[in-house]
Amino acid sequence: MKPVRFDDAETYEPDEGWRRVAMAGSDQFSFEWFEKPPGHSSPMHDHENEQVCLCLEGELTVATEDDEVTLEPNDSVFLESNETHRVENTGDERAVGLDVFAPGRSFDFWTERDE
Repeated sequence: MKPVRFDDAETYEPDEGWRRVAMAGSDQFSFEWFEKPPGHSSPMHDHENEQVCLCLEGELTVATEDDEVTLEPNDSVFLESNETHRVENTGDERAVGLDVFAPGRSFDFWTERDE
């Protein structure tokens, strides 16, 4: 067993108010808790990992090149490997979500990527 305490977990803050926290996981899958301020959107991007995005608080809109869905608390969406997408807080309050990636990944995806 390998517990990860939230307050001790690795954290990445790419933009003000957009924070990602690496939770327990492995090379096979990883969990990232995140929060986004109102109006914040990740850039359109893709990655080799399949992804499930679960909305925990607020409102998150997940857009692909062909579709868009707005998630409310406890709603989720599945993204295929290499499916181009972005996640935006389209609500008026902070949004909180949980991303699950398979295979697992680290924050290197954001810190070492070309813009």
